[in-house]
Amino acid sequence: MKKVSAVLAVAVLVVSLVSLVFAAGAMKATVKGVDAKAGTIVYTGEDGKDMTMKVDKSVDLGNVKAGDKVMITVEKDTVMSVKAAKSKAAVGC
Repeated sequence: MKKVSAVLAVAVLVVSLVSLVFAAGAMKATVKGVDAKAGTIVYTGEDGKDMTMKVDKSVDLGNVKAGDKVMITVEKDTVMSVKAAKSKAAVGC
């Protein structure tokens, strides 16, 4: 019975870690620059650091410009999607 409990505990831990890894791939960012010809984007992440990354060929950079607030999805060292960040609704009257 102790072995079953240990195996279940390890399985839960592994599943939790895997879900954290996938969730960490999306982040809010502010675009600083786009080079569609080179297929790169420069952005400032939530941590305040500037990053320059390659962008997957499936991503249309034609609608992305400096100053845009976006949600960026990254896999390995490549940006897989760039979408407009959802703005928060105004609070109050």
